[in-house]
Amino acid sequence: MTTKTDEINEKSNIRQPIVTVAGHVDHGKTSLLDNIRKTSVQEGEAGGITQKISFTLFPRDKLLKRCPLIEQKGIKLDIPGFLFIDTPGHAAFSNLRKRGGALADLAILVIDINEGIKPQTAEVISILKLNKTPFIVALNKVDNIAGWRKQSENLFENIKAQSMLTQNEFTEKLLTLEGSLHAHGFNALPYYEITDFTKNLALVPCSARSGEGIPELILTLCGLSQKFLKERLKLGKDAKGVVLEIKKDKNQVYLESILYDGQINANDEIAIASFDEPVFGKIRILEEIQPLSNKFKTVKEANASTGLRLQLTEIKDVLPGMPFQVFKNNKEEIIKEFKKQVTESIKTDSGGIVIKADSLGSLEALLVLLREKGISISKAGIGNIDKRDVIHANTNFETNPLDAIIIGFNVSREEEIKELNIKNLKIIDGEVVYKLIEQVEEYRENRRKEIEKEKMMKLSTICKIKILSHYVFRNSNPAVFGVKVEAGILKPGVTLMDDSGVEIADVRNIQMEKESVAEATSGMEVAMSLPGVNFERQLKEKEYLYSDISSGQFREFKKNKDLLSKEETDVLQKIAQIKRAKEPTWGV
Repeated sequence: MTTKTDEINEKSNIRQPIVTVAGHVDHGKTSLLDNIRKTSVQEGEAGGITQKISFTLFPRDKLLKRCPLIEQKGIKLDIPGFLFIDTPGHAAFSNLRKRGGALADLAILVIDINEGIKPQTAEVISILKLNKTPFIVALNKVDNIAGWRKQSENLFENIKAQSMLTQNEFTEKLLTLEGSLHAHGFNALPYYEITDFTKNLALVPCSARSGEGIPELILTLCGLSQKFLKERLKLGKDAKGVVLEIKKDKNQVYLESILYDGQINANDEIAIASFDEPVFGKIRILEEIQPLSNKFKTVKEANASTGLRLQLTEIKDVLPGMPFQVFKNNKEEIIKEFKKQVTESIKTDSGGIVIKADSLGSLEALLVLLREKGISISKAGIGNIDKRDVIHANTNFETNPLDAIIIGFNVSREEEIKELNIKNLKIIDGEVVYKLIEQVEEYRENRRKEIEKEKMMKLSTICKIKILSHYVFRNSNPAVFGVKVEAGILKPGVTLMDDSGVEIADVRNIQMEKESVAEATSGMEVAMSLPGVNFERQLKEKEYLYSDISSGQFREFKKNKDLLSKEETDVLQKIAQIKRAKEPTWGV
């Protein structure tokens, strides 16, 4: 029988595993965790649980109550409980980091069994693989399968109790997901079919709405923690943590943080990493999160793993996501260690785009996912998009226009940038990583095509213009009259021909509202001057004019026709038709 003393000794030597919940938007991450938390809170305590808390302390006694299967299976639970990280406002996933890897010891990857792996799911899998974080898959929303009914509190029995039609649909969805996960490098099986958890990824069907499978999910987490994490969970001597957020409560500013190792005391001084020199500050108030609550309690000391709220004598320049540790007259050692940690995390390239994020973890995740897509990063930082970012991105435009991009993940734009020249750069911001990356890829591809087209159009141009015969301003020497650009680009110097292939003249000048312009694009109506042309004799009966291009230029356009619009492609075909009527082998 385990005594109270044994429990205290165990708690002093083994910390609680840190568990993060991740997955695609709307697949039920917060609902799942909410179900775990709310249904395990004693009557009358449920009011304190909200979706906005950053972490939940789930002690062992509550776990045993929430999951009777632990005792039924004869499992002696050594871990003191779990610390769940729940940061729905931060990102599509939590990628909180500490020295040497992920902050989370375990993860629950939530997948809607009816929708399968979505872009954000694939994102999370990439980060979990990169960090080598063990995880289990919660196959949520089983109750949305056609005909599904809750007929037993035991998940396995409940699956077997479904109608044959419903079982077949469940099996089909399960096999589809197993195949998808296999493509990501995992041998996934339902938890009840696994004999070796080191070789197989556990799938736990469940419902955040009905509570089906939640005890089995907790049981699987406990089993994995007991079997594989004991060495990792041993408490170290030094108190170490990560700043989650900087929050204001009335007139007080405090750091919402996670202590992931060691013991921290109310009279300690701590050092917090930054991109420059570490921030050193003495603790003024130390508060610890209470079990299954969003309430904090002032304490004299706290042991990992737990959620903290710290008030310090110095918090200027503290950034979310940065690591901290207790300072014990080892300033030089800490400076060296933090510098190594931050520079290892945030490595930039000699060229590339600019990225900003709300925390160090988010920034690291963004770096990894962008580089997987072959996108380089020349500048990375935490905080809002500011003047320095715009200046840097504008400099990128001079060397490589494709890199004149700023990505802002979960951050805002400073007011000062409204006064700056941003016409040459693209700012893409949002709160969903995969959408940001999709937008970057799409913008870069479209911009690449524009640049290639601009290069091609400098050598030659395609255009079709409609003569506006009721706008003749001068009949000859030179002829000046109105035209509408039907497709392509009209520029001074372009040689024009009529629809029978007869060369008319080179464009001398283009004006719009009595001002000369360098070019006229599709849809524009302008006045054009043609030297050596008599409008009355040569153009009065004409409706359209076309750019007269050479056979070699035609072949170049044809080779790069993916850069042309449909209207430009149609004009190119028309020009070829006109030219070949006079010379059948033209352009061949």
